[in-house]
Formats: sequence, structure tokens, C-alpha cells
Amino acid sequence: MIKLGIIGGSGLDDPDILEQPAEIEVATPYGKPSSPLSTGKINGTDVVLLARHGKKHHLSPTQVNYRANIHSLKDQGVTHILATTACGSLREEIGRGDFVLVDQFIDFTKHRKTSFFDSFKDGAKHTAMAEPFDSGLRTALYDTAVEIGLRAHNGGTVITIEGPRFSTKAESKMFRIWGADVINMSVAPEAALANEAEIPYAAIAMSTDYDCWKEDEEPVSWDEILQVFNKNADSVKSILINVIPKIRGLK
Repeated sequence: MIKLGIIGGSGLDDPDILEQPAEIEVATPYGKPSSPLSTGKINGTDVVLLARHGKKHHLSPTQVNYRANIHSLKDQGVTHILATTACGSLREEIGRGDFVLVDQFIDFTKHRKTSFFDSFKDGAKHTAMAEPFDSGLRTALYDTAVEIGLRAHNGGTVITIEGPRFSTKAESKMFRIWGADVINMSVAPEAALANEAEIPYAAIAMSTDYDCWKEDEEPVSWDEILQVFNKNADSVKSILINVIPKIRGLK
């Protein structure tokens, strides 16, 4: 039985996409998640929706309790997680409004709890992370985006920075040299924790800007991110709604 967890980023934590919505307060051994959980159905499939930055977007990327978020979804019996996120493009070919179904991450965060395994008192735990994003979910998302006429890229490396500040030009150019294709502030350690919890995870990254490496573009601003993201929020919702039948067909 599929039970889908959706972690909504900026502008994409709207419970209106749910049928029979309800809200529940939960707690975990790692504290409270970012928001109450919204439960309901999409196309007949059980869904649990979590607002990554809180219902009022009051949590900075560093303040998000990623461990509580993932643990709360696991406690609800979630079998698959889809995450949405805004990102900056580090590549000319990834334009504003494009969708990237990332398949690798680089964790450049500095102040976050990155693992459930703080202690090895019950034995050593080293989770494989070679392929951190589930290929079946990623392909389903990509195929759905293409089917509804959106410009999408199947694969790409996201680098997650601590934030909340944006990159310097030197950092932005360095990340390109490292092989990153897009940049954000939230996928790590979220993806790693989902893997530790043994929940298949995929992320839909929407490109909203060119960070600051591109000399013929204005450096990224928060207002610019919101403008592009809000303009395309309905497209992301359409992907989430229409991908459900494909996820039900996954093993």
C-alpha cells in the first residue's frame, strides 16, 4: 500500500491539493517537525503533507529540524517521499522555470544534524549514499513533467549550502567547477536522512535564478525567487497530482 509523503518548499505546502484534508500535531524523539502534518488523499492515494519551513515560512534553512521531519513521516507509515525545492541554476542550459530531477547531492552545510545515528552504542551504522535519490520516483516525476509539457532535466547534482545568505561569486564559480548543476539550501541532509530511514526519496527542484556566477545576469534575490516560484507553483502541483498513478505502479 502506497502512502506518499510530500515535503513542500517555499509556496508548495498548500493543503488545498488534498482531498479529505485533516491536520495532526505530532512529536518525535528528535523534537517537533516544522509544522503540523496535513493528511488526506490525492487521486485516492493516502498523502501526508509537511511544510518544510513551517506554515508561515518562519524557519530558516538552518532552523529546520530535518530529523524530526523525516521521522514524523516514517511514524505515519509513509512509503515514499517527494520533496519540492527552489534552486539556483549553475548551468546555462538550465533556465528559469525549468525543473531538475536531481540524482546526486553535495552537502556543503555546516550546522545541521545530518544523521539519526549519533551514537554507535548499538553497533556501527554507515548508510550507503552512492545513489541518494530513488531512480523509480525520479523517472516517474520526469516522465510526468514532460507529459504535461514542462521543461525538465532528468538528473543533475544539487549542492546544498547552509544559508540563509546567498553565495559569493567565488563560491558560485567554485561549485560549478565541482560539478554541481543547481544550488539550494534544503536537500541536504533531508535526502540523507530519508535514506537512513529507508524511505525512497526524490526531489523536484525548480530553477528560479542563476545564483551569481553568470556575469550578464543580476545576482539572485529572494524577491526574484518568489516571483518565479509562485508563477510556476501550479505546475509543480500538477506534477505531484499526475505522478500518483505512476508511483502506485512502482515495486
